[in-house]
Amino acid sequence: MASLVEMVPPSVSGRVLRSVFALPEPVKRLIVGAPVRRDGQRLALDAQLLLLMMRLEGERRLGGAGVEQAREGLARTKALLPKVPERPVATREIDAGGVPARLYTPKGLADGSPLLVFYHGGGWVIGDIDTHDTVCRYLAVHADVRVLTVEYRLAPEHPYPAAPDDALTAYGYAVEHAAELGADPSAIAVGGDSAGGNLAAVVGLLAERTPAFALLFYPATDFTVRRRSRELFAEGFYLTDDDMVWFSDHYCPRERRAEVKASPMLADDLSGFPATYLVTAGFDPLRDEGEEFARRLEKAGVRVALRRQEDLIHGFANTWSLGGRALEALSEAAGALRTGLYAGPRGRN
Repeated sequence: MASLVEMVPPSVSGRVLRSVFALPEPVKRLIVGAPVRRDGQRLALDAQLLLLMMRLEGERRLGGAGVEQAREGLARTKALLPKVPERPVATREIDAGGVPARLYTPKGLADGSPLLVFYHGGGWVIGDIDTHDTVCRYLAVHADVRVLTVEYRLAPEHPYPAAPDDALTAYGYAVEHAAELGADPSAIAVGGDSAGGNLAAVVGLLAERTPAFALLFYPATDFTVRRRSRELFAEGFYLTDDDMVWFSDHYCPRERRAEVKASPMLADDLSGFPATYLVTAGFDPLRDEGEEFARRLEKAGVRVALRRQEDLIHGFANTWSLGGRALEALSEAAGALRTGLYAGPRGRN
């Protein structure tokens, strides 16, 4: 039997959520209570309010339930936040070498623009093109690029290495068919969030043609080591440590987790990786492995901008339509992508 929460249409829950976020800050502080501090950081009021609203709505863990229930849960979250940028964006479905994909083209964008190949998050088990539709639209509009978002195969039906294989295939298609996509073949970036950031990192390392830029949101980079942030933020901040165990166990056999296609951090040579903007969230179990990957890239001579949004939680990019700190952080990332592609080493102007 459906729960009371599931009986409430997402459109109604979404209106309530947006109404609460529109309240004056002193009122929101009264609702959520005292600030949350951990590891020398203070959680953003918006993030604290979102976590409270999720609990009141009967938040389900990202992982841990049945696979279909987990997928339905993330799809409902997307339905709560349907806002899109004001600038129209045309979309069309693409067969990217046998991998389904969707191309986003902002209105008025000239042919020969840069292109971002984007991989959605969801622990390699949940999520799809639609759950990350608004993120792709935002990046397309505010970075002034085309976006090709990839529907790679999900575990457990298609375990590792199906996802990175699809990621590499779709990127290769984008390079080979750039003109058909309206893109400049010398200005193709890769990007993604969480599991998608992992796949983008794999492509940055293993693709035959190195991407022009990498945009990594709180990426998973190493299956083999549990770093301090996995303990510090194990519970209570949306993505949990138990979720990561559940995702990992569904996705990749333990005996293969040290392979570069699974753990890009472990590559012997990172020097050929593209220039990168890597953003982490302060209250995120994946924070430390993302930041260590950035440091290793820098040590290998890669140009890296590492940005910790220390007051935010995992998944903030998907909540940009609520405004506040999540919108600021995604706007900064879009600006980095635009700069990296239009003013990067390839001399675009």
